[in-house]
Amino acid sequence: MDAALLNDPAFWDHPEPFAPGGFGEEIPAFPELDGHVLFQTSGSTGNPKWIALPKSALLLSAACVNRHLQVTEDSRWGLALPLHHVGGFGVATRAFEAACEMKMFPGRWNAAAFHEWLGKNEVTHTSLVPTQVHDLIAADLHAPATLKAIVVGGGRLAEEQGKAARSLGWPVLASYGMTEACSQIATQPLDLLDSPYQIGNIPLLDIWDARSGDEGILEISGPSLFSGALVRGDSGWNYVARSSDWHRTSDRVRLDGRLLSPLGRADAIVKVLGELVDPEEIERELIGYSDGKLIPGTFAVVALPDERAEHRLIPIFEKTVDPELVLNVLSRYQTHALGYRRLQPPLFTEVIPRNELGKIQRALLQKMATE
Repeated sequence: MDAALLNDPAFWDHPEPFAPGGFGEEIPAFPELDGHVLFQTSGSTGNPKWIALPKSALLLSAACVNRHLQVTEDSRWGLALPLHHVGGFGVATRAFEAACEMKMFPGRWNAAAFHEWLGKNEVTHTSLVPTQVHDLIAADLHAPATLKAIVVGGGRLAEEQGKAARSLGWPVLASYGMTEACSQIATQPLDLLDSPYQIGNIPLLDIWDARSGDEGILEISGPSLFSGALVRGDSGWNYVARSSDWHRTSDRVRLDGRLLSPLGRADAIVKVLGELVDPEEIERELIGYSDGKLIPGTFAVVALPDERAEHRLIPIFEKTVDPELVLNVLSRYQTHALGYRRLQPPLFTEVIPRNELGKIQRALLQKMATE
C-alpha cells in the first residue's frame, strides 16, 4: 500500500474496512467491520485469522505513543517496517496524528543504506525489530545525532545487544506490544536512555491496565483493544467479537505495579525431565555466551517429543553460522546448564524460516526438525 494514504484525513473518516496487506478476496460484509483496519495473524488452529482494529483505537494508540516519546510537529518519523504489520502501520499513524513528516526507507533492508538514509533525512523517531538493530551493531555504525528514539518491537532485543547499540549511540528503547492492542502496550521512556539498557521493568503506557492471570499469563484492558476477529471456518468467514473488557494474551509476564517484564510465550514452555523449560530463554542465553556474535533469527532451539525425557532440546543453526562459534557457544552453555536444560548435538539447515519482521516461524521449523 502507499503510505501517503494514511496521511489523508479522508482515509480515517472512511467507514469501509481496509486490509493494508490486501485481503486476497472481497472483505466479508459484516457491519461490525465498518471503520476498521484488518491485520492477519496466525490463529491457534492454523486457520486464517484477521484482527479488526478500530481506526479510532489506532489513532488513540498513536497519540499515546507520541506523547510518551515526546513527538511534536517538528519531529520526523522514519518507517522501515512493512505497513501490513501493525508495527509499521503504527509508525505511519503516529506521523499523521502528530501532524509531523514521515520518511519511508526505500528498497530492501540494508544497515549501511539505512544509516545513511537516517542522517540524510534527519529522522528523529523510528521503530525497528531486533534483527535490524543487530545489523547496525555488526556494521559498527554510529547513530546520527538527530535520532532521538528507536522503539524496538517484534521480539525482545537481548540485553547485551541493547548495551552494544547504546554504546554506538543508538537510542534503543525496549517495548512490548501486540496486534490486538494496536501496537505498543509498554515502552521505555526517553529518560531511561541515560541508564544501562535492560529488557524488563517496561512502564505500561497510560491508556493500558494490566493484570497477571493464571500461571502469570498477561491480561490487558484499555481503549485501544481490538474489536474482534475474522476467522475462516468450514462454511466461510465468521466474525467473532471480543467478549470482555479484558483480553487474555498468550504471554507470561512479571508485573510490578505498572512495570512489565516479558517472560515469553506460554505455549513455548515444554517439560523436560519433569521441569519446565522455555527454549526461547535458552536462545537468549546462547546469544549472551556468544558475546553478541550470534545473530537472532539465524538459530533456534526446538523441543521435540521424547519417550523418556518428555522433550529433548535441539539447537538448529543456519549453515552460514561459523561452526567454530557454534561449538564454542554450546560448550560454554553446557558447562553451566542444569541437566534438564542440556542441549542435544546441533543441527544445521540452509535457512531458518522467518517472517518479514525476522520472527522465527517456529511451527514450520519444528516440522522441519521432525522430518
